[in-house]
Amino acid sequence: MTNLTPRDQPQILETITTLLISTKTPQQLQSLKPYIPHLTEPLLLSLLRSRTLASHPSSLLSFFHWAQAHIPLLTQTPRPLLTLLPSLFSHNKFADAKTLLVQFISSDSQNTLHRLILHPDDAVPRRCKALLDTSIGAYVHVGKPHLAAQLFSKMKKLRYRPNLLTCNTLLNALVRCDSSHSIAMCVDIVRDAIGLGVTVNTGTFNILIYGHCLENKFRDAVDLLSKMTEFGCQPDNVSYNTILDWLCKKGKLSEARELLMDMKLRGVLPNRNTYNILVFGYCKLGWLREAAQVVELMTQSNLLPDVWTYNMLISGLCGAGRMEEAIRLRGEMEKLKLVPDVVTYNTLINGYFEGNDDSKALELLEEIRERGVRANEVTHNIMVKWYCKEGKMDEARDTIRKMKEEGFAPCSITYNTLINGYCKAGKMEEAYRVMDEMFRKGLDMNTFTLNTILHAFCSQKKLDKAFTLFHTSVERGYILDEVTYGTLIMGCFKNENPDKALELWEEMKEKQILPSIVTYNSIIGGLCQSGKTDQALDKLNELVTTDLIPDETTYNTIIHGYCREGLVEKAFQFHNKMVEKSFKPDVYTCNILLSGLCSQGMLEKALKLFNTWISKGKDIDAVTYNILISGLCKERRFGDVFGLYADMIEKKLAPDRYTYGAILSALADTGEIKEAEEFILKMGETGNLHDWSLKIDKGPDAVTCESSVESDSTTLAYSDQINQLCTQGKYKDAIHILLESKQKGITLNKDVYINLMEGLIKRRKGTSKVFSL
Repeated sequence: MTNLTPRDQPQILETITTLLISTKTPQQLQSLKPYIPHLTEPLLLSLLRSRTLASHPSSLLSFFHWAQAHIPLLTQTPRPLLTLLPSLFSHNKFADAKTLLVQFISSDSQNTLHRLILHPDDAVPRRCKALLDTSIGAYVHVGKPHLAAQLFSKMKKLRYRPNLLTCNTLLNALVRCDSSHSIAMCVDIVRDAIGLGVTVNTGTFNILIYGHCLENKFRDAVDLLSKMTEFGCQPDNVSYNTILDWLCKKGKLSEARELLMDMKLRGVLPNRNTYNILVFGYCKLGWLREAAQVVELMTQSNLLPDVWTYNMLISGLCGAGRMEEAIRLRGEMEKLKLVPDVVTYNTLINGYFEGNDDSKALELLEEIRERGVRANEVTHNIMVKWYCKEGKMDEARDTIRKMKEEGFAPCSITYNTLINGYCKAGKMEEAYRVMDEMFRKGLDMNTFTLNTILHAFCSQKKLDKAFTLFHTSVERGYILDEVTYGTLIMGCFKNENPDKALELWEEMKEKQILPSIVTYNSIIGGLCQSGKTDQALDKLNELVTTDLIPDETTYNTIIHGYCREGLVEKAFQFHNKMVEKSFKPDVYTCNILLSGLCSQGMLEKALKLFNTWISKGKDIDAVTYNILISGLCKERRFGDVFGLYADMIEKKLAPDRYTYGAILSALADTGEIKEAEEFILKMGETGNLHDWSLKIDKGPDAVTCESSVESDSTTLAYSDQINQLCTQGKYKDAIHILLESKQKGITLNKDVYINLMEGLIKRRKGTSKVFSL
C-alpha cells in the first residue's frame, strides 16, 4: 500500500466504496486503517461526493464518524462536512446533519464554516436551502444567533424560503441577546420571512411581543395583539400572559386590568399562569386584598391555586407582617393536598424572624425536620441573617459550620450577610477578615460586599473613611453600582451635606449608572428632610420618565415633606393628583396628612379626614388616634379626647405612653386635677397602667419626665412626699401631689413614677372597684 501512486487512487476509491457498502457494523470500519495515509483532502471529497455512496447515507455517516477520530483533516477544514451534507439532506437526515454542524461550529473559533457557507469555493457543493436552514438552527444552538442572522440574510438574497421553525428558532434566540439592535433585527426578519412566502403563526408574534416587553415597549407589544390578526393569527394565553407578566413586574396594575378585560373580550380564557401573574403583581405592591380576589376568581374559573400561588400570597402576607394569616394559608394548602415546600417554610421562617417572633420561627425549623422537608442554602442564610441581626455573631459562624456539614457551600450572600453583621456590630476588623476568607475561597467579593462596608461607615457617620474606600474601590476591582452611590448619597444627607449628595447624583448619571426606585426614594427623602421638597418633586418627575414605578414610599415622602414645611395645601394637592394616577394611600399617608393638619391648627379638617377615612373602611392604627388626641388636647376638647380614647379601646388599638402622656399633660396644664386623678386610677383599674409603667422602666428616654434633669431641693421634696404617700397606701393623695408638681413645672425623678404605678397596680389586684371617667 505504501507504494501506491496517484494512478492507483481510483482503485483506492473503489475499494473503500466497496468496503463501506458491505460494512454492517462500526467495528468493520477498522479494516480501513491501512488506507488512512492516502486519504488526502481531494480523495476524501471524492469519496464523500460519490454517487454510489450517496444512496447509502448511513454508510457515509458511519465512515465520517470513524474518520473524525482517525483523520485530523476533518476537524481542521469544513469542506468534507459540506461535501457530506447533501447526501444526508436528500435522505431527510436533518437531525444528523445538524448534529455534525453543531459539533464542528463548537470548535470553529475562526468561523471558517460560516465564511465558506456564505462564500463557497469550487471544492464544495452548491449551496442549497436545506444547508442554510439547518445551519441557522446549528448556529443558534451553539449561542451564535447573529451569525445565524447573516445566513438568513443570504437566504433572503437567494430568494430561498426558510422553514417557519427556522424563523421562530432564530427570533427566539435574537430577542434574548444583550444587544440594543436585536429586537429591530427580529422585526426585519419577520417582515423578510413574510416577503419570502413564510406563513407566520401566533408563536412568531409571541416572540416579538416578548422582545418588546424586554425593551419595555409596552405599547408596541399590545399593538401586536391586533396586528397579528392581519396575518390570520389569533392571540393566545402566551400572548397575553407575556404582556401581563411584564406589566405586573413593573407595577402597572391598572394597565394589567385593562389588558385582562381585552383578553376576555377576545374570547381568550385566563389560565392558571394568568392568575398567578396577577397574584404576583398585587403581592409585589402589597395589595393583598386584590391578590386574594384574584385567587377567588381563579377558583370560580375551576382553576385551583397551586403551590406557587400560595407561596406568593404567603410571601405578601409575611412582608406585611400578617403572620397569622400566612400560617392560616399554609393550613389551607394542606387541605387542598398541596404540600408546603422549602420555599413555603423559608418564607414563613423569615417572616417570623422579621417580626421578632423568634420562638415560632424556631418551631417551624423543627417542623421542617419532622416533616422531612430538606432545608436548603436559603434556610441556612436566613438563620445567618437572623443571628447577625441579633448581634449573635458566634451563633452565625456556627450556622455556617453546620451548613458545610450538611453539604451546602456558603456563598457570597452568606459571607456578605456575615460582613454586614460585623459592620453593624462595629467590628470592622472582623468584617475585613471575612473578606479575606472570601478571597481565599475564590468567592466573588462583589459590589454588595463593598456596599455593605460603605453602609457601615455611613451609619457610623465616618464619611471620610467611606469616601476613601469609594475612591480606591475601582483599583481593587469593584464595579460601582447605583447602590454604591445611593449609600453615599444617604450618608451625605444624614451628615447634613445635601450639596455633596446632589453632586454624587450627577456623577452617577454621568457614568450612566441607572438609579433604582430605592435610590430615587433615598434622594427624594433626603431632599424632603433638608426642606427642599420642590426639588424632591423634580426628582419624582424625572423618575416617571424612566421605566421605574414610584411606590407608596415615594409618594408618602413628598407628602410628608410638604407637611413638614407647613405647606399642607400643597401636600393635599399632590396627594389628590397622585391618587388619580393609581396611588393607593395607606395608613402612613393618613397619619402624615392628619399630623400636617393638626400642626397647622386645622383640627376640624383633620377630624373630617379621619371620619372620611374610617367610612371607607381603611386601616388606622394607634398613631392615627394619638395625633388627633394630641391635637384635641391642645384645644382642651376633653369630651372628644375621651371619646377617641374609648374608641381606641373598643377597636383594641392599645393606647401607649404617647396617648397617656398627651391626656395627662393637658389635664394637668388646664388644672383639671380631679379628672387627671380619675384618669390615672382608670388606667390602673384597666391594666393599661402596667404597660405604661413598663415603658417608663425601660429608661429615661421612654418618658417625658426624665431623671436626667438635675435634682434640686424642690424636686427632692416633692419626690419624697409622693414616695411616702405611696408607702402609706394614699395613692389619690400621691396623684394629687404629682399633678400639682406638673402644674408648677417641677420634673420628678423616674422612680417616683415607677413607685406610683406599681402601687396602683397592686391596689388593682386587691380591689374590684371600677372607676369611671
